[in-house]
Amino acid sequence: MESSSEMVPFPLLMIPFESNYRACTIPYRFPSDNPRKPTPTEIAWIDLFLNSVPSFRQRAESDSTVADALIKAEKFAQRYTEILEDFKKDPESHGGPPDCILLCRLREQVLRELGFIDIFKKVKDEENAKAISLFEDVVRLNDAIEDGGKRVENLVRGIFAGNIFDLGSAQAVIFVDNSGADIILGILPFARELLRRGTQVILAANDLPSINDVTYPELLEIILKLKDENRQLMGVDTSNLLIANSGNDLPVIDLTRVSQELAYLASDADLVILEGMGRGIETNLYAQFRCDSLMIGMVKHPEVAQFLGGRLYDCVFKYNEVLSG
Repeated sequence: MESSSEMVPFPLLMIPFESNYRACTIPYRFPSDNPRKPTPTEIAWIDLFLNSVPSFRQRAESDSTVADALIKAEKFAQRYTEILEDFKKDPESHGGPPDCILLCRLREQVLRELGFIDIFKKVKDEENAKAISLFEDVVRLNDAIEDGGKRVENLVRGIFAGNIFDLGSAQAVIFVDNSGADIILGILPFARELLRRGTQVILAANDLPSINDVTYPELLEIILKLKDENRQLMGVDTSNLLIANSGNDLPVIDLTRVSQELAYLASDADLVILEGMGRGIETNLYAQFRCDSLMIGMVKHPEVAQFLGGRLYDCVFKYNEVLSG
C-alpha cells in the first residue's frame, strides 16, 4: 500500500495529544525568550547543522544520478548555509523559530529542489549488501541458544542493553532507523523472534529518503531478498510481518503526522518501539502512548548528551509500561 498524501495523528498517542504532545524533546526556547533574538540553545543547534554542511555537500557531489552534481552541491551548501545564518539573525525567518524538525526539513527541501533525492543511496546499498550476507549467521547464532529467555536476551542485548521486558505482546509497531546492519542485523532478527512467538510485527519505514535511513521501498526489497522460497525468514513464517509506509521523510518524526496506512495498521498495537536517536531521543523521548512503549537510541550529538546529563555515545533505553486500571 502507498501512503496517502493526507497525514493523520498516530492513533496510539495519549489523548488529548493536542495539549501535551510536543515532538521535539529538547526545548530550543521558552515563552519568555525574545522572539527576535536566537537563544543559546538555538545557536548551538544551528552551528551543529552548519558543521554538517560540508559532509552533505560531499555526498551530493558524488551523486551520479544528478546532472552537474558538483555545481548543484555547491548551490545546496550556499543556500542551506544562508538559511541557517538567517536563523541566527532572526529566529522567526524561514518558518521559525527553529527546532530539530524544521532544520532537518529545510535541509531536505533544499536538496530536493536541486534534484538530489537520495544522496546516501550508494552507501546504503553497500551496507545493505554486507548486512544481508551476514544475516543467516547472526540468526543461526541466536537460534543455537536453546533457552528462550537467554535467546531473547542475546537478541536484544545490542538493542536493549539487557533490559528484558514482557515479550507477550500480540502486536508490535517498530519505527525503524538506519539501513545496513541496524535494520538487517539488529531489528530484523529481533522481529523474527517476535514472529516466532506469535506476535504480529509492523515495521514502519520512511516514505522518502533522508540521510541513511531505510525507506519503505528499500525495506520491502530487503525482506524479499531475505525470505526463502516458502516466504519464511530462516524457517519462521512471515505472514504476521507487515511493512508500513510511515509517511515520514525526515530522520526525526512528528507523530501527529503519519500515513493513514500506518494509523490503520497500528490502531490495536500493544507495544510501540521508536528506534534511533532521531525518532526516539531527539523527538518523542517524552511522548505518552495508550500502550507500552520503548524509546531506544545512541546519543551521537554532544548537545543531546548535555541535555540528558549523560555522555556522548551513551545508549538510551526508556521503557514505559501502561498499567491497566
